[in-house]
Amino acid sequence: MRNFSIRTETLALIASVFFTVACNGAFLTALVSHRPLPLFDLVALVTFTAILVTGFQWLLLLLIVNRWTAKPVLILLAFVTAPAVFYMTVYGIYIDRAMVQNVLETDWREASELFDWHLGLYFVIYGLIPAFLVWKVEIRRGPLMDALKARTVGVIAAIALIGIGLWPAMDSLVPMMREHRETRYLVTPSNVVVSTLRQGAGNQSSDSDRQKTKMATDAVRFIHAAHQKPKAFVLVVGETVRARNWGLSGYERQTTPKLAGLSVVNFQDVASCGTDTATSLPCMLSLYGRRQYDKEKIRDSESILHVLNRVGVEVNWRDNQSGCKGTCSGLPFTDFSNTKDSEVCPNPRCYDAVLLKDLKKEIDTAKGDVLIVLHMLGTHGPAYYQRYPDSYRQFTPTCDTTDLSRCEYQSLVNTYDNGILYTDFVLSQVVSELKGIVSHETGMLYVSDHGESLGEGNLYLHGLPYALAPKEQTRVPLVMWLSEPLMRSHDLSPTCLGDRSTVPASHDNIVHTLMGVFDVRSESYIKRLDLGRGCTVAQL
Repeated sequence: MRNFSIRTETLALIASVFFTVACNGAFLTALVSHRPLPLFDLVALVTFTAILVTGFQWLLLLLIVNRWTAKPVLILLAFVTAPAVFYMTVYGIYIDRAMVQNVLETDWREASELFDWHLGLYFVIYGLIPAFLVWKVEIRRGPLMDALKARTVGVIAAIALIGIGLWPAMDSLVPMMREHRETRYLVTPSNVVVSTLRQGAGNQSSDSDRQKTKMATDAVRFIHAAHQKPKAFVLVVGETVRARNWGLSGYERQTTPKLAGLSVVNFQDVASCGTDTATSLPCMLSLYGRRQYDKEKIRDSESILHVLNRVGVEVNWRDNQSGCKGTCSGLPFTDFSNTKDSEVCPNPRCYDAVLLKDLKKEIDTAKGDVLIVLHMLGTHGPAYYQRYPDSYRQFTPTCDTTDLSRCEYQSLVNTYDNGILYTDFVLSQVVSELKGIVSHETGMLYVSDHGESLGEGNLYLHGLPYALAPKEQTRVPLVMWLSEPLMRSHDLSPTCLGDRSTVPASHDNIVHTLMGVFDVRSESYIKRLDLGRGCTVAQL
């Protein structure tokens, strides 16, 4: 059987039509939802926008492919478009630079939790079948001048399509795109290509190879006479826990019963820096923070961990996640996620109790001040049911699958809440360990990196552009526990700290609170962002 023969320009047009009609449902749906119009006007808007998108993507293809590269490029686009369409359709995600970074930094265990048979079906329909058809097509060849003429005609036709689509839809489309700029991250496969190129252009070297700019170079320690013992502070970075389901913050369920029985300060209105770990983790430990957010500057500069280590604080990172995202480069790092222990690691992923292993011993053997960071797996989805042992399956029925579309909303919430119950247990154990230490003044601060959507507004997981993200993804719990010796040495008032817990806070408070705990003085230190400042007895 002879393969079908067509010109490169025609193949690029067919591919563009396929991408628009079959792969841009999320974009066109968002377009309709943002512009409530009469039915006729709505159909016209969708039609002309589809023509515009087709012309735009056809033009891009004509500028980058030729008779030799057309097949490889289109086959590659089909294979990367398939999962993009799946996750945009099923989970409501947007393919921007941050999302591409998340994908590139995802380890095999996290990636495996995102695979199910529905993804395979999308891969066949949107990837394998189109790729096979492209492979079977025979690219027609001809004289160079004929090829140049055909390409010129194609480019002119593509520009004409753009004009035909843009002019009638301009009055509705342009204001919508200005007001909802994030919608451009739904235009497929342009979103995948552009975001990947942007991520690659901004990530020319690895964190281990990159020389970081020193921060707070004037930082020094101010040791009070009241400090008779060194300090041991534990910073617990949670994962995917949202404030809405946090028992201490007024949730209808008590998902934090153990913490409720401890003398902790729970901050009730806390904003995250980002909606994904790759953004929030470096940001919360950076002196730039969200106030002066600049991804490249944060990536290329020291974190607060480096500053503290430079002034004499021992810093150790314990990880049950996917690394410290460059914030602990050059500092002691222990990966607990591959621990061989059937009790705390029965699945490919370990429960967060693994982070408690020899924690007290590590502090007892520290010769001076020490900061230990525990990076939890928390309630990371979509495998929420694998984040806790069966003994914490308190809220039922549960969603025991990664195919969230198969679960009722309440069962999904039940499963998520069980994960928070287990986080509550782990945090209470950290406090228990710290209470038993007499060699150091101890304290703990817990904060989640970002929140999570559980189907509200048909959104799942996290990672939406911050301006678009609902509060479920941007409001997180923050809890602090300080031992009596640490409270006394800092002359802190428990009543004042409790009153301050109702004041809005954010990830920007973390850096300056740590500087306050370890008595670091620097021009970079902002007193008003230190959660303990203003609560000394002398200041009241």
